[in-house]
Amino acid sequence: MLCARECPDWCLVVEGHTETGPPAKPGGRPRVTNVLDRFAIDWSLCMYCGICVEVCPFDALFWAPALVPAEGERPVEERDDLRQWVAQVPPPPALDPAAEPSEEAEAAARLESVAAARAPRTP
Repeated sequence: MLCARECPDWCLVVEGHTETGPPAKPGGRPRVTNVLDRFAIDWSLCMYCGICVEVCPFDALFWAPALVPAEGERPVEERDDLRQWVAQVPPPPALDPAAEPSEEAEAAARLESVAAARAPRTP
């Protein structure tokens, strides 16, 4: 995982395996799926730099509104414990209606208009 590789403190633990499934089409290659076995954060090593949050391509990591220390002898939060924090995270603020549209939104609108112009018209 990119977050664990980029972490300067190596406080993220990501363990997984691959599973092979049947091919999508007859005669095709078998499907390989990555399965997450363990995801944990060792808060005693973390320096709260936020690099893991920035590099995550899936937006799976985010800052919680309140830091809740891990329980037990070692400050390690496992995946199931981290899931409980999701309910504490407030929704993102609404977009400013007066803001200029993003480049991505403009590009998507251009693609939609080109696709609409090329679509066959029914009489």
